[in-house]
Amino acid sequence: MDGIKTLADLKKKQEEVMSRMSLRDRAENPESLVQVKVAMATCGIASGAKEVMEYFIEELYKRKIDAVVTQTGCMGYCFAEPTVEISLPGREAIVFGYVDTRKADEIIERYIKEGELVDGIIPQNYNTI
Repeated sequence: MDGIKTLADLKKKQEEVMSRMSLRDRAENPESLVQVKVAMATCGIASGAKEVMEYFIEELYKRKIDAVVTQTGCMGYCFAEPTVEISLPGREAIVFGYVDTRKADEIIERYIKEGELVDGIIPQNYNTI
């Protein structure tokens, strides 16, 4: 409990935790939110996907962007790990490869906030069933 020294600190921490827990509630209607799916198979984790996922969770929260961040299994792009699939409301999902925290920041600022495509997109080579 580092950093909690007063009742006000405890209340602030409680608000932060409750806000993060609301992600699960908002997940009931994910099509209306930004969806971030981080591939967390063995190859993704070994390449740094855990750090990338934590970065997305923290930064989307700090920047007050309504989003749901989840983990998924292998996306089949082991050569480009860590991989992240981003779905913006009303748009097709896009998969980005070689995502580190710096690339994640660019994705948040340029793609999620502005809708501008950025380098690192993995072309879709399959059809959704």
